[in-house]
Amino acid sequence: MRQLGAHDASFLYSDTAHSNANVTLIHVYDQPTAPGGKLRFKSILAHVESRLERLPVFRQKLCRVPLDLDFPYWVDDEHFDLEYHVRHLALPKPGDWRQFCIQVSRIHARPLDLNRPLWEIYVIEGLDSFLDLPRGSFALLAKTHHAAVDVESGSEITMLLHDLHAEPAKAAPPAPWFPEAPPGVLAMAARGTVNSLFSAARLAGPLGRAVRRIAPVALKAAGEWLRQPAHIPVTRFNSVVSPHRVFETRRFALDEFKAARALVAGATVNDVVLAVCGGALRRYLGGHGELPQASLTAMTPMYLRAPGAAASTRPELAWVRVQLGTDLANPAQRLARVCEQTGSPELASRAVGARELTDLERHAPAATLALAGKLLGRALGGIGRRAPLASCTVTNVPGPSVPLYLCGARMTYFSAMMPVADGMGLVFAVTSYDGQVVISPTSCRELMPDPEFFAQCVRESFQEIGRAAQALRGGRRARPTAACPAQSAAAAPTAARRRASRAGTRSPTSPVA
Repeated sequence: MRQLGAHDASFLYSDTAHSNANVTLIHVYDQPTAPGGKLRFKSILAHVESRLERLPVFRQKLCRVPLDLDFPYWVDDEHFDLEYHVRHLALPKPGDWRQFCIQVSRIHARPLDLNRPLWEIYVIEGLDSFLDLPRGSFALLAKTHHAAVDVESGSEITMLLHDLHAEPAKAAPPAPWFPEAPPGVLAMAARGTVNSLFSAARLAGPLGRAVRRIAPVALKAAGEWLRQPAHIPVTRFNSVVSPHRVFETRRFALDEFKAARALVAGATVNDVVLAVCGGALRRYLGGHGELPQASLTAMTPMYLRAPGAAASTRPELAWVRVQLGTDLANPAQRLARVCEQTGSPELASRAVGARELTDLERHAPAATLALAGKLLGRALGGIGRRAPLASCTVTNVPGPSVPLYLCGARMTYFSAMMPVADGMGLVFAVTSYDGQVVISPTSCRELMPDPEFFAQCVRESFQEIGRAAQALRGGRRARPTAACPAQSAAAAPTAARRRASRAGTRSPTSPVA
């Protein structure tokens, strides 16, 4: 029996009726490499069953402590049913990409049953009209709760299900599994009470240290909250989200992102990704006449060292806020704006402060943490509505750099859908796999009614940076673009472009991919 940590429990407590912390990994396969050129669902089902013992949480469910006196525990599901978690469906004809995105969005939006292990796998067939894929291709969706698996280790599930070769070694029969009986309600309540009493004593030391350490940080953060309305504009994505989700994606070659780094000395692939996302937001909001004059920002995870730390100190993952340069029409200037921030020592100082709460979270009772979160949300609700933390989130879901195979079928595509929440209704999931980079925006249907147009903005933003980099290598200056897409007839989406975007075809004014 393993207890849920404070960080993972926060995702569980943040679930609402219209927003949940589901993370969906999307894999698409080409079948000719499978034995006989055809892979049956029962083979996939047997394959998943043979890999369950590699990730114990797949057979465990949450057991909450009465009155939430302590954090929940992972316990074995005595009634575990594999066929409940692994499901099979097919798209109706013609089986195109738009139908697939709609189906994936519906699956992602549905909450998981908290009385069962927090994962589901969907095998989707009928992908007969995908570009660059032969008929008979299929997809596998792995949906988990953020409380069960971290996004940063999302590739762990992918590697668990796949092999490095089309003909892997024959696996041994799965070992018999005997679930442990869950603890009784009285025992859970007693343990939670004891942990709460002892945590009060243990909390005194960490609380005093935390107050002394984070007081300056808290004062700085409070001032930052109060100043936010002046420099963090509000867009359509900083609103209440609905229960409905939308998803789109665009795939690029990793080498093209590496080549685009030449626009700015010292730029990284992550910097280029942030600049592409900023350009996409600029085009999309400008096309709708909603582009603010000030630059939009993104919350993104980065590995940083604390100020003054030795070079040998291991970097820690922290969430930082980065301006995307949406107020700049020149792609090179936009990338330079991003690089200036990601390479600044002040970026680490702004991210430090969350670590100071580690001891506090470790010893705080679950009920106290949940209540504190609700009270803090209400207290900052008015400020949050006027001043969002950021305009969007850009997160990286690392994938393998070599081809993977599922029962012999080669994986050709890997992307992800991320959770969205009130005030943060747009998330860019950036995945990498086998020399490819995939940028996949997730939002809700009411905030983004035209995801195809948004995906086209991502494509055009990338092409804009690519043209500038190519012109730099050729010794030519890139053709300047308009200062503001909202005021430029060339950048604004015409009726023909919107019709083409909805139909899934190339727009008349869009460059060829």
